[in-house]
Amino acid sequence: MKDIKIYNLVRKEEKRQKEGIELIPSENYASSEVRKVLSSYFVNKYSEGYPKKRYYGGNENVDELEILCQERAKKLFGVPFANVQPYSGSPANLAVYLATCKPGDVVMGQALIAGGHLTHGHSVSATGIFYKPFQYSLKKDNVYKNNDLFDYAEIRRLAKEHKPKLIWVGATAYPLKFNYKKFAEIADEVGAYLAADIAHVAGLIAGGAHPSPVPYVHIVTTTTHKTLRGPRGAMIMVTNKGLKKDPELGDKVNKAVFPGLQGGPHDNTTAGISVALFEASQPSFKKYAAQIVKNSVVLSKTLTDGGLKLVGGGSENHLLLVNLASVLGDGSGVFAQKALDLVGLTLNKNTVPDEMSSPFYPSGVRLGTPASTSRGMKEKEMKFIGGVILEVIDLLKAYRLPEKEPASAKASAGKGRKDYIAKFEKEMMANKKLKEIRLRVKKLALRFPIP
Repeated sequence: MKDIKIYNLVRKEEKRQKEGIELIPSENYASSEVRKVLSSYFVNKYSEGYPKKRYYGGNENVDELEILCQERAKKLFGVPFANVQPYSGSPANLAVYLATCKPGDVVMGQALIAGGHLTHGHSVSATGIFYKPFQYSLKKDNVYKNNDLFDYAEIRRLAKEHKPKLIWVGATAYPLKFNYKKFAEIADEVGAYLAADIAHVAGLIAGGAHPSPVPYVHIVTTTTHKTLRGPRGAMIMVTNKGLKKDPELGDKVNKAVFPGLQGGPHDNTTAGISVALFEASQPSFKKYAAQIVKNSVVLSKTLTDGGLKLVGGGSENHLLLVNLASVLGDGSGVFAQKALDLVGLTLNKNTVPDEMSSPFYPSGVRLGTPASTSRGMKEKEMKFIGGVILEVIDLLKAYRLPEKEPASAKASAGKGRKDYIAKFEKEMMANKKLKEIRLRVKKLALRFPIP
């Protein structure tokens, strides 16, 4: 018997994806071959443990699968060790803490408001609760010019003062290349483990479109569904430098993943990761990775030429971070996200380095080019998308986020942020210009089928 309710939701989501253009930089389209093995018979198996060391019988095919996946990861990224079992990026990062630190140890990572990730020591994350984080930010000046935005003198000062056991390099909203060598110099100076979180740029690294951290760091973590274009999973890799620092580091990572954090791996996801790694090793993937960056550069130039401020002055990878404060006021990211959603361009509101509002009402938006590039879009389409974004932003200039929620909702009915945003959404849904733009976006999207 078919579950009609779920089937209909699947069809609605398929329609949404086909008729819109995905610009969230952490999203992509897994290939049809990846999706096939995700629903294969591997979904039925329980495989606690590691190859040749399982707690259940009947794992001879799973063992072969996982070893193949490990070998493909090791070859593609040039590392001697890979664990392919983490369920997702956050537990993969937490496993690194378990493998290298004890609760209460000092750690360092890029601050969330500066583009870092929750799991790099943010206060609300387990990584900030069970460990003692000191977070670094970006330069205070010139963050809208195209240069390296990290203040290495300040990062070195923090590291020398606090002596962290673990330092993270990597971000969730940083549009430029990373200088892994400079981070390595700091980590080596204080004897810290250096872990690179390449979740966003893994596919670019695999395709030769972004520098690799492997020669400089001890550990590399990544998700597999962003620029790598695989299923929603993760990997932890240990480098030669990491094994030189601690020959048992690979074993410690394995124990941290299982039994430290997880039970049985998702074997169907392991199969999907294996296929994605195979695809990423093909010559065509290098062209794909290069096109992602080309598209990002053209899209960023279109937006800057249109008067918008981009962190880093543009993009050197797959990601753009736009500060809307100068055109729409502080906290205006929510307006752009909602209005662009209505025309079929999906992106997310995001904090910017000199944020004057809050993570709940940030002043920027984050967007990127992996998914659109997977559909075959190139520079011409990026100019169209950038033009649409500028058109929509222009329609929003009459709106400003109220300074704060009223102390009494009853006394200030209609004046709070939630009421204002609800009114804004209603007006946007009735806007004739937005409806016309929506038709243009849909027309373009349907010309480029999703994989």
